[in-house]
Order: sequence, then C-alpha cells, then structure tokens
Amino acid sequence: MKLMDQQVDAVIEQIADYALQTDVGDEESMEVAAEVLMDSLGCAMLSLQYPACTKLLGPVVPGQPSEGSYVPGTDYYLDPVQAAFNLGTLIRWLDYNDCWLAREWGHPSDNLGGILSVADYLSRKYKREGKNPLTVKDVLQAAIKAHEIQGVLALDNSLNREGLDHVLFVKVATTAVAAAMLGGTKEQVVNAVSNAWIDNGSLRTYRHYPNAGSRKSWAAGDATSRGVWLAFLSLKGEMGYPTALSAPQWGFEDVVMDGKSLTLARDLDDYVMKHILFKISFPAEYHAQTAAECAFELHQEVADKWDEIDEITIDTHESAVRIIDKQGPLKNPADRDHSLQYITAIGLIYGNIIADHYEDEIAENPLVDELRNKMVVRENLQYSQDYLDPAKRSIANAVQVKFKDGSTTQKVEREYPVGHRFRREEGRPLLYKKFEDNVAKQFNEEATAGLAELFQEKEELYQLDVDVFVDQWRK
Repeated sequence: MKLMDQQVDAVIEQIADYALQTDVGDEESMEVAAEVLMDSLGCAMLSLQYPACTKLLGPVVPGQPSEGSYVPGTDYYLDPVQAAFNLGTLIRWLDYNDCWLAREWGHPSDNLGGILSVADYLSRKYKREGKNPLTVKDVLQAAIKAHEIQGVLALDNSLNREGLDHVLFVKVATTAVAAAMLGGTKEQVVNAVSNAWIDNGSLRTYRHYPNAGSRKSWAAGDATSRGVWLAFLSLKGEMGYPTALSAPQWGFEDVVMDGKSLTLARDLDDYVMKHILFKISFPAEYHAQTAAECAFELHQEVADKWDEIDEITIDTHESAVRIIDKQGPLKNPADRDHSLQYITAIGLIYGNIIADHYEDEIAENPLVDELRNKMVVRENLQYSQDYLDPAKRSIANAVQVKFKDGSTTQKVEREYPVGHRFRREEGRPLLYKKFEDNVAKQFNEEATAGLAELFQEKEELYQLDVDVFVDQWRK
C-alpha cells in the first residue's frame, strides 16, 4: 500500500490489516477475553476505593456531552476520549489487571479503557439513529485484537531498554482497533497508527527510583485515551506518515531504537489472549507474583522467628532484577508494589497481600525494612532463559530463609503463578471469586450477584448490547 507516493512501513500495514479483520478468535480465546473483561471491570471497581485514583476521574471541565460513554462504577457520562482515560485509569490503578511478559512488558487489558468507551458511545449513537448497536462479542473481538497487537509487538521489541514505557504499545493497539471500530478505511487506520508511533512514548522514569510515582497508575489511561483521540482525528481525514518507523534519521527506528527495525515476531491471530497472565491472588508487579507465592508458603514457618533470621535469598530472572530489585527507601505505594523485596517481605509477614499493604500504615511497620535489609537477590540463568522461551514463558522465583544458627527453611520454588495458562483451570474459580470480591466493594449483594451472572452464560453475554451491558455498571 502507498500513501503520498511512499510505501507504508510493513509493521504499520500489518497492524492495520489485522485491525480491520471482521472475525477473530476461537472458542478458547473468546472465553478468555470474556474473563479479561470481567477481571478488568472488577479491578476498576476496587480502584474506586482509593481517593488518589478517584480525584483524577470525571470531565476535564464541568459539563456533559450530548453524545458519549458511561464510566462503569460511576455516574460520569463523558466524551469517549475522556471516558477512555477514566476507565483505563480505573482498570490499571492497583496493578491488578492482566499482564504480558516478553522482551517488553505490559498489561493488554489497559486497552479496554478505549475499546469499551468507544463501543458504548457507538452503541448509544447507533440506537439513536435506528441502527443495530454493537454487542459484547464485538468488544471481546476488539480486545483480542488489541491484546494481539500489543503482545506481539512486545515479543521482540524492548522499549524498556531504550528508557521508554510500555504504554506506547497500548497507544498503538488502541489507536488501530478504535479506528477500525469507528468504521475507518485501511488508509484511515494506517494514518491513525502512524501518528501513534510519531507520538513516541513516555519515559519510564515514573516507574523507577528516584521518581517512582502515581503516574504509572494513570499512564495506561493516558495511552488508551490518546489512541481513541488519534482514531477520531483520522476519521476526520487527518493525514498519516507512511514511513513513521523507517524514515532515515527522523523515523522511530533511528531516533528511538538505535536503528533496529521493529518486527512482528509472529502472524497476528489470537496467541496473546490465549496465553495472557491473570493476577489472581494479589495486586503486585507480575515479575514478583511467584516470589509472593513462595513467601506465603514460608509464612507459618518463619512467623515469630523474625529476630532469628540471618538472610533471605531470592533467586529470580533477569527482568525482575532489572526492574523490581529495589533497595533503600520506598516513597509511596507506586514504589512499593514494584519492589521484589517489599512484596516478598509482606508475604512472609502477613501470609497475604492486598492493596492496603502498600499504604503508609503498613510500610511503617519496622519489620518490613528489617526483612528487606536481609534479602539477597540473585539471577538464575535458567529462570531467565525459560522466561523468554515461547513454549514456557515462566516467571520463576525461589525464596529461602537462613537463620542465625545456620539452619534454613526449604527452598520454595514457583515457576508459574496461578494466573498462568499452565494453571488456568486451577486459577479460573479463584478469578471469579476475585471478581465478586472486588465488585462487592461498590455494589450491594443483589447487584453483585447480577453482575457475576452476566459472565456465567457466555453465549448470552456475547449477544448483549454494549450499552445495556454498561448500564448495569452505572451507579
């Protein structure tokens, strides 16, 4: 395909072609997509408990649009761009939604902020015009596409090594899918996606010492809403940039990637949705999930023996060492939930982790830092290899406690967290319980049961009008 007498970059064109496919996903990926939608909305309901999150919600300026989208769990009716920011921020705030780990990391359900907001807007608009609305099946197929675009980009292309945040891939994925949902032609989808790449991405500094802060909790909302805005802009006829990636000197690959070409490691299908990782048991950065499971198992053995502990070893994989091996002061919840040592210490002390464990009241327990100061983090090369192995995609950690008398606990090892595809059947009932527990934070028992029932009969869910579905989440 050519735009402005230039050949379009292959990656941009492949993303556009895939976004415009009319039928993606099989029975398995559709079922997982429904559970992703369920889990993401549950995470959003839990986030509404936290004023640091809710202060960011609502319109930019007072007033209500004539056409827009409702934000689940609230009474906000906003234009789709701001609705996407609201919902994307709610889904991501507590670091409890799904996850994808490869050479780049990320949380593909972040895209649901844009997808569900656009789908709700279109459904209400179509009904006013006497047309057929979108269904939840349309939302799930859009989610499969966004997961696939973001996740396959992450397989071989590392933004973090260039200092950029992974939410750039959220922006690209939402832009492509939203432009297609809005009825864009291939040229319009290409134009929108090229602008997303030209936007570049935010620095990762808000995820790391000394600047770790709450922006990491709204960065995805920002990215998915920007994707919606770029999609609307393209549908108005705004031009694109066919070699946004490959242009010599000024393209993304030369400017950001040191000349390395962006690649799609596999054909776009539904691979990512089928292999997505759920955070089921507790909110914590995913590279630390298995370390937390190990700590839970050791909790009873070390409880009340704190003064006898000499050293705590954590064997882990390279990505965990690089991003969540944190020593020294942890300034806020955003810092603590991305600390391998803090998460492991909480698991050892309390035998559980909930969002409140990252707040100041718990962090001020002197035992937390006492244990952190006794921790040694080591890379296990086999763990690092298995992390990148497409047949395994393990997220392994092992924890062992050594006492001052020379004795030790067993070395507890976990290769796969409960939310991994290899533990899908074990995790599924726990995922549904997590959902109900989170929804119950905002809705009464009857309403919670009704929302849970929506996800029990998949075929009925798939045929539900999107606006009818969203209305059941309004407060």
